Amino acid sequence: MAQVIVRNLDDRVVRALKARAALHGRALEQELREILTRASELSPEERLGLVDRIRAMAPRPSTDSADLIREDRDSR
Repeated sequence: MAQVIVRNLDDRVVRALKARAALHGRALEQELREILTRASELSPEERLGLVDRIRAMAPRPSTDSADLIREDRDSR
């Protein structure tokens, strides 16, 4: 498992996270793991956005398939 260090967190943020952890009956570290796990999940919209970006990276054929079919028929 990986470890992550987050520096320069405001004391107010840490206190709020500790309070949130206490409300859920967890240690601060457990609460942070839960928060980060939930935050790392992609929404359906984000997944579609990734698919679109990947598709945009793929080279597109420059020839129309109808032209290729016509060319093949004409060659017979």
